[in-house]
Amino acid sequence: MIEKIIKEHEEDKKSMRCDGYLGREAKDVLHKLLDISDDNDAPIKLTREHIKAFILDLLVAGTHTSAITVEWALAQLINNQDVLEKAREEIDKIVGKRRLVEESDIPNLPYLRAIVKETLRLHPAGPVIIRESAEDYTIGGYHIPAKTRLFVNVWAIGRDPQHWENPFEFDPDRFIDNRLSKLDVRGQHFHFLPFGSGRRGCTGTTLALQVVQTTLAMLIQCFDFKIGDDTNAKVDMKEGEGVTLPRAHPLNFTPIPRLDLLPILN
Repeated sequence: MIEKIIKEHEEDKKSMRCDGYLGREAKDVLHKLLDISDDNDAPIKLTREHIKAFILDLLVAGTHTSAITVEWALAQLINNQDVLEKAREEIDKIVGKRRLVEESDIPNLPYLRAIVKETLRLHPAGPVIIRESAEDYTIGGYHIPAKTRLFVNVWAIGRDPQHWENPFEFDPDRFIDNRLSKLDVRGQHFHFLPFGSGRRGCTGTTLALQVVQTTLAMLIQCFDFKIGDDTNAKVDMKEGEGVTLPRAHPLNFTPIPRLDLLPILN
């Protein structure tokens, strides 16, 4: 797929050169990457593999992880109707039913933010963080040589009973009005690392939170969720294989509008 897109951009660049395009103005990021790849004087030579890896990073890290987090949050809300109703009451109280929730409303929706935090605790989109030691070091009596590959199990840390009460229970209230309410998702607390930590932490944290929180708020505000014909049906929460913690089975449900959206959208 990426190869096809690259070839289309290469043809695009050829046609632009015929129209006087000299490589100084890129139309999009892929055009710019191809410009650098064609530049023999560039300090770093970009290969086709480098470009594909870069684009894949943008797709996976920039969109896939946010989509997975929204999916896990919806699954938990469907299985925990009391939490869903509490979130809906908060949105109806703060936003009302005459307009759609917006990004600017998120700071005034603490319970919604708590739901996202709890989802990230149980279902981190990056369940394992990979690092490499820069130099020899001794930790807890163990010698760690330089260039050692380190794997930090974020998934296990988020379910550690030494740090979390009832760690396997989906309970957003743990982040409301207690010592965990100030818990930050940006790697300042080592028992909660959904976006990593330090200089190699996720650079898209702010964007991801805005996308996930606003999307989830709109879905909660606008729809009820029905699983099949059984009103007591539960969503299968089995996890699949992959580096981004996907669901083992797609989340299938019927969205039932709870608001008349036409006046709102108009």
